[in-house]
Amino acid sequence: MDYLLLVVGLAMLLLSANYLVEASVAIAQRARISNFIIGLTIVGVGTSAPELLVGVSSALSGHGDIAMGNVVGSNIANVFLILGVTATIMPFAIERTTARRDIPFGILATVLLLLLANDSLVPGLSENKVSRLDGIFFLVLFVAYMGYVVVLKGKNPQEALADADEQTKSQLAGKHPLVLWIVALVSLTALIVGGNLFLNSAQNLARAWGMSEAVISITIVAVGTSLPELITAITAAIKHNPQLALGNVIGSNVFNILFILGTSATVKPLTIVDINMVDYLVMLLGAVLTYVVVFTFGKRRFDRVEGIIFLTIYVAYTIYLLMR
Repeated sequence: MDYLLLVVGLAMLLLSANYLVEASVAIAQRARISNFIIGLTIVGVGTSAPELLVGVSSALSGHGDIAMGNVVGSNIANVFLILGVTATIMPFAIERTTARRDIPFGILATVLLLLLANDSLVPGLSENKVSRLDGIFFLVLFVAYMGYVVVLKGKNPQEALADADEQTKSQLAGKHPLVLWIVALVSLTALIVGGNLFLNSAQNLARAWGMSEAVISITIVAVGTSLPELITAITAAIKHNPQLALGNVIGSNVFNILFILGTSATVKPLTIVDINMVDYLVMLLGAVLTYVVVFTFGKRRFDRVEGIIFLTIYVAYTIYLLMR
């Protein structure tokens, strides 16, 4: 039965991602909003719903490592796996404001997480914990950032026209806005349901194969909850909308740290035991390298070579996890 649910979940992911991208691009074009903003907000936040469910439920059950491992692993997968796959399929330019503001903010959020989650770095403290105060701070920062982005960049006619010139028009263009929103919301729901089916069946199979819970949480749970982002990114790249994929990844990573961990820690402080510094540093490396690619090979461009490098790093990290 788990094998069947694995296939059904994957099919739901593929089908719903296609319609989500189509509807999102059509909404952006009709409202003259950048595809990046649609990816950063609607798609980025929406596809992070599985991580939110895992994070809150783990916090309530007292499994801080699972909540943290899910976010750290998901963010690593988002950057190295999803951006790597996207750039390998369809190299894309990185907008100036994205390079100057959104990517650096992602780095800031990652650094804050590394510092606040590693209390043992402070002399006299031995327990690593994300407190309720830390969680509230993350939530306030998240609201401030999203409000800032939407107000300043949400309705930019020049940027929207540039998107329309460079990217393929949605097949749903011309449909009534209400229809587009319904398609987007139904697709997003199906994406989350399909991701959960795939994730649960994969976890059951992993346990049957004798994998430890620690490895399952950092690898299968993290990648499984990132499947909506992965499928959406691949679909967006194939449909020549890589900016949607980039916005999706940046939005998801910021959402994972600030909102998911913020909410989880506010509900119940998270005690971290088995997530080590290497995991945090790899996550930070991903955030920094996303900024570095702006200046390598081509100006403000994510090239295929860089995509392959990202994929190679992800494979190496996965091997390290399995050996650990």
